[in-house]
Amino acid sequence: MAQKTQKLVEEITPMEEDFAKWYTDIVKKAELIDYSSVRGCYILRPYGYAIWENIQRILDTRFKELGHENVSMPMFIPESLLQKEKDHVEGFAPEVAWVTYGGSEELQERLCVRPTSETLFCEHYAHVIHSYRDLPMLYNQWCSVVRWEKTSRPFLRSVEFLWQEGHTMHETAEDAMAETRQMLDVYADFCEQSLAMPVLKGQKTKKEQFAGAEATYTIEAMMHDGVALQSGTSHYFGDGFARAFDIQFTGRDNKLAYPHQTSWGVSTRLIGGIIMTHGDDNGLVLPPDIAPIQLIIIPIAQHKEGVLDKARELAARLKKIVRVKLDDSDNSPGWKFSQYEMKGVPVRLEIGPKDIEQNQCVLVRRDNREKIVVGLDELETAVPAALTAVRDGLYEKALKNREERTYTAHNWEEFLQIANEKSGFIKAMWCGDEECENKIKELTNIKSRCIPFEEEHIGDTCVCCGKPAKHMLYWGRQY
Repeated sequence: MAQKTQKLVEEITPMEEDFAKWYTDIVKKAELIDYSSVRGCYILRPYGYAIWENIQRILDTRFKELGHENVSMPMFIPESLLQKEKDHVEGFAPEVAWVTYGGSEELQERLCVRPTSETLFCEHYAHVIHSYRDLPMLYNQWCSVVRWEKTSRPFLRSVEFLWQEGHTMHETAEDAMAETRQMLDVYADFCEQSLAMPVLKGQKTKKEQFAGAEATYTIEAMMHDGVALQSGTSHYFGDGFARAFDIQFTGRDNKLAYPHQTSWGVSTRLIGGIIMTHGDDNGLVLPPDIAPIQLIIIPIAQHKEGVLDKARELAARLKKIVRVKLDDSDNSPGWKFSQYEMKGVPVRLEIGPKDIEQNQCVLVRRDNREKIVVGLDELETAVPAALTAVRDGLYEKALKNREERTYTAHNWEEFLQIANEKSGFIKAMWCGDEECENKIKELTNIKSRCIPFEEEHIGDTCVCCGKPAKHMLYWGRQY
């Protein structure tokens, strides 16, 4: 009972009681999302959108440093264009939304609302790629896409969502493969450094790879509850799309050749991952890099002379180095503490009359509530140090959760026991046969997550059928 009285935000369902309800409570009460009248489509409120803007800003800078340029493609894809790549259209057919009328007139050809833009980019590339001198062509776009999901959850799975999709063309297969792996590394580094979210890097099985791709690489994160979240993917297409769309260039040998293609993307699903990796029973916990407010200043006894003036002075000083907000509303300090804990602000600064007398303030970390008394003259050093400590603390806690929830299965009996009793990743050997992959999913609702780039040898036989194993896989339930 003592723990319950200490909770600052009673409205949130405890995650141990109902994880799904806990997640929904945070999404709504931290003012990230509102529901719209369109099934599966959500409104990103200013605070939720600000998190996405920070994600976008960091990644966009990285992309441009690597030579990528932003473009904007149409929202609509003619059906004939979508049909040009057979595997691709079959993979997306169940999720496609179609426009059949323009105004009051029926369209002669249906238009697909883009679920992804490979076909649009390929149509454009056929017009602008002529010579090896035009390559590589490194494009990216920030946009929304539509996939007609049967069930939806805010951020994790929705009919319309925001994302970025990179699409590149290269002179050789080696160049395209290097791009595919490079962009996966960009995503992994971003998740681990900026989101404090540990990820596994690896290749998807053929069954799980992107429609039309020759190889799909993935980063897989583990949430509080041991369920996996596919957090970003990078695809190598070979020259399949180029052949389907007749994209050719004159090579260095003066002969016509087909370019090799990649695509890669992350979406607002990352925000769901942040919530489920770092959040707690008091609300959101945001990694500093993407927090809309990195430091909240809360004056104590602000009605007393000099308190608000000092708080405003500190806000003006610190806004040069962090994203800072001063809450000088007439709400009580306790209410403000709860409010900004709910919103996941990484560090809180408290300043009152006694603090001013002693030329100090109190910094409170959101991740562990540690309080630090800091001299006001030291804030330019102490605040960034506190933010770094929050990021490191979040990463270490998430990594510990993943390590404690990763199990090894040497045979089918062990696999079934872990699947029935535990939640997390299972490391197990696999023969490479899709039939075994299907059987495991059918009997346990567990899917292959990835073949890690550095495979451990934990046995010689497939965990499912007992035949000689080809790969070690990570397996797990997914969002």
